[in-house]
Amino acid sequence: MIRSSRTDAVVTIELDRAEKRNALNEEMLSGLSDAFSAAVDGDARAIVLTGRGPVFSAGADLTGPVYDLGFLDGVMTLMEKIESVPVPVIAAVSGGAIGAGLQLAMAADLRVLTPGTLVAIPAAKLGVSVDEWTIRRLVTLVGAGQARNLLIGCETLSAERGLELGFTNRIGDLAAAQAWAAEIAELAPLTLQHYKMVLNAEAREKPAPERVEAMERCWISEDIEEGRAARAAKRKPVFKGR
Repeated sequence: MIRSSRTDAVVTIELDRAEKRNALNEEMLSGLSDAFSAAVDGDARAIVLTGRGPVFSAGADLTGPVYDLGFLDGVMTLMEKIESVPVPVIAAVSGGAIGAGLQLAMAADLRVLTPGTLVAIPAAKLGVSVDEWTIRRLVTLVGAGQARNLLIGCETLSAERGLELGFTNRIGDLAAAQAWAAEIAELAPLTLQHYKMVLNAEAREKPAPERVEAMERCWISEDIEEGRAARAAKRKPVFKGR
C-alpha cells in the first residue's frame, strides 16, 4: 500500500491504493510511518509524498475502524511524525486531498498541486471532528477566514485559490515536485532543520483540556453513529447534537 523510491538524495513515498482513491486505513498509517523512518535513516535530504492514480487521497477509509478514537490517535501521531522529520517534505497533490488526505498534505513543509486539484475537510458532514493541530495549521496556511469556510462551511479550496492564499506553494505535477526537492536537497541541511523547528513550533502548542474533551465528545456521540448510518443508507444525516 506504500511504495518508496529514491533518486540521489530525494526519496519519493507513494500512497498505492488507487482502487480506493488512496483512502487511509491503519495499515497505510503504519506503512507511511515506517517509510518516513526509513527515508530519514537512509540519509534522505528531501522527501516527496504523493499518491498513485488520479487522487492524492480521499481521506480516511470509512469502511474501516476510522470512527474509533484510536484511528484518530494514529492519524495525529503520523502528522506529528511527518512534521517533525528533520528534512523538508514536499506533498505532490493531484486530483483531490480530502479529510485525512488533506491533513497529510498540511503536515508537509511545501505543497505542489496540479491544476484544478480540490482540497476539503468535510468532517462536519460526518459527525466527526479534527484535532486542534489541524485547525491551527489550517489557519496558518490559508488564514482564519478561509479556514472557517473549510471547517464550518465544509467548502472546497482549489489549487489556484490556494496559491493566492499561500496554501499551494507551486502549481505543478509530481515531476515538478521532485525537481524542486532535488534543488532543496542541495541546500544546507542543518539550516533547513532549524527553519522547520521554528516554523512548526506554534501549531504544536498543547491544547486546553476542555478543547480536547470537546473534540473527543464528537467521536463518542450519537451524531457520529447517525453519520455512519446515513452514509451506509446513502441519505442525508440528521444530527441532534448529542
